[in-house]
Amino acid sequence: MSKTKPRLSFLFLSAIAAALILFSCRATPQSDSGTVSPAQEPPHAYLGYDRNIFPGTDSLPVLRKTFAFSSYWLSPPPGEKTNTWLGRRDVLRSQGFGFLLLYRGPENSEVKTYAAAMEKGTADARNATSVAKSEGFPAQSIIFLDIEEGGRLPETYHIYVRAWSAELQRLGFRPGAYCSGIPVKEGPSVTITTADDIRTRAPGLDIVFFIFNDVCPPSPGCNFPQNPPSPARGGIPSAALWQFAQSPRRMERTVHCAPGYHTDGNCYAPGDNAHSWFLDVDTATSPDPSKAAGASK
Repeated sequence: MSKTKPRLSFLFLSAIAAALILFSCRATPQSDSGTVSPAQEPPHAYLGYDRNIFPGTDSLPVLRKTFAFSSYWLSPPPGEKTNTWLGRRDVLRSQGFGFLLLYRGPENSEVKTYAAAMEKGTADARNATSVAKSEGFPAQSIIFLDIEEGGRLPETYHIYVRAWSAELQRLGFRPGAYCSGIPVKEGPSVTITTADDIRTRAPGLDIVFFIFNDVCPPSPGCNFPQNPPSPARGGIPSAALWQFAQSPRRMERTVHCAPGYHTDGNCYAPGDNAHSWFLDVDTATSPDPSKAAGASK
């Protein structure tokens, strides 16, 4: 008898413990290790291309197989006196492309004084919005100012950017900035990116960032992944777009890139067997990066 009672007590307590564990498992939602909740799901990214010269109507079906969006210059691109993109919106739309609107930013020498920076920033914003409207782009479209300078910008350039952004917003469009996301050393333990420099010097302005960083890593080099990397992986967490491959390649930045660049140093799209349209490769959080909120294509 004295041995039987403890054994029965142990079995009784074990049964109670098992019941409590089962109840706890049923009461607490259990995540399936093979699934990810929508809140945890990473946002999808989309591939796009940009180049200074319109590649030609015949190229568009080939490029559309790889890219969701195309650049669209509202001014002559850097180094060019003419703009070959004007009047091409409808043909790009007919192929299903989204748009990345670009406008050339000034050289430092063009905005040396406060007055020059204010005047040019305001005038360029007015010209950009005027061209955008004439090309059929609606209000609230994002226009990306192409800033080729790297590292920390001069004070007068910041004045230009603020004038450009403020006037663009006043005219009903949204300002964006294409700029470097590559860290530049300023001292033994100090680095700066142009994107961070602009962001901290333009408080209150809702600027959308399109950064370039073709350094491998984080760049995948001249490649066209089916699941493109998020723009945030380019080094600027708030970036909406990331240009991760440029033509021609910069060897000092791309020496560790995976194979993909052509022997001439350029990046070409799949299907461009004649190597006719060298281009830069971008990833974005939207298939139509300049699209106005609520607007149809």
